[in-house]
Amino acid sequence: MRRRVVLLMAATSSVIVLAFVVPLSLLLRTVAEDRAVSAATQEAQSLAVLTAAVTDPAEIPRLVSLVEERSPRVTTVLLADGTVFGAPVGDDPNVARAQAGEAFTDITSDGASVYAPVVTGGGTAVVRSVVLGDDLHRGVGRATLTVAALAVLLLVAAVVAADRLAVWVARPVRDLATAADALRAGHLETRVPERGPPEVVASASALNRLAARIGELLAAERDAVADLSHRLRTPITALRLDAEGLSTSKPEEAERVRVHVTSLERTVDAIVRDARRPVRASVDARCDATVVVAERASFWSALAEDQGRRLDVRVPSSPMLVAVEREDLADVVDVLVDNVFAHTPDGTDFAVEVAPDGDWVVLTVDDAGGGIRDNALVDRGASGTGSSGLGLDIARRAATASGGSLTLGRRPAGGTQVTVRLGRARS
Repeated sequence: MRRRVVLLMAATSSVIVLAFVVPLSLLLRTVAEDRAVSAATQEAQSLAVLTAAVTDPAEIPRLVSLVEERSPRVTTVLLADGTVFGAPVGDDPNVARAQAGEAFTDITSDGASVYAPVVTGGGTAVVRSVVLGDDLHRGVGRATLTVAALAVLLLVAAVVAADRLAVWVARPVRDLATAADALRAGHLETRVPERGPPEVVASASALNRLAARIGELLAAERDAVADLSHRLRTPITALRLDAEGLSTSKPEEAERVRVHVTSLERTVDAIVRDARRPVRASVDARCDATVVVAERASFWSALAEDQGRRLDVRVPSSPMLVAVEREDLADVVDVLVDNVFAHTPDGTDFAVEVAPDGDWVVLTVDDAGGGIRDNALVDRGASGTGSSGLGLDIARRAATASGGSLTLGRRPAGGTQVTVRLGRARS
């Protein structure tokens, strides 16, 4: 925008300057010609008067010499009897015209000639004053250069003024775009300085109100989900107590209810955790998958040991930067490992692996359990369509935000395998 404003102003100013400079240059040339011709005419007329007043023709050469000494012009006096004083006239057809009594000026590309006839006692004499080309346009070049320099100076001043104007207009627009990108990145506290042209100020004010409204809506939504979670915990606790009460009389039904209550509690926790996740960007997000996965695997290793599970953690020794926030990747690992604990019996081994794959970093969590028996669920997990459970949806969204994907399938040796393909962070 700034460059376009400057180019527009430069083009407009150039047209305006040329519209004045070209006619002004022609005017300077005309003025110079008129000045030189006027001086030559005055000089020729003065000499013609003196020639008519002289009684002795021998005085005329002295008058011509005095004129030529102080004038850059070439002067000639031609008497009626053909006597020539000064520069020779040669074959000049204008002399006869002047001898007929006509005073005139003949301007050619080589210069100008002024003819002044005068009646003397011996007939009509002609005084000719020739202005050479250099004298005819004396000072025109210097004046034209001065005008051109002034035009360039005005053009530069116009471009500088246009640049300052463009900065004044473009800076608030650039701030507006930067704030919009920041809001898109999840920084809802970003506000735009309300400055610049009235239209930009109005846009900035509208964007600020929109950002504030989005923040209010998100806060209200999270508060509503948090309130819902608190409301659900009371009936969940009551169901768990009822299951404990059935454990003596109907142990099988109690175990079934307990399993359902545990699944419901996990679902509610996942909903609350997902609702409370901050809005983050995928543009500048980055973390080291090696460090995050190793930390979360170490966290779950204690529970795995308590349940008699063997946890195999395979991470590279070098950093693996992925385009995911650290908290998001930790949530992905927690969701996948939690699914292993929730859907496989105690003593089931599982593995967590991080490995590079070209432009991707692949996170794999597989277990030695019974595997997924629902083929439709496997198809949805592999294609990334539909829903395969809230926890996997959280993991899929994180993978998609980095440009990757999530694949849900079976191991060749049996068991479930979840593969999360994460995009590498830009350097």
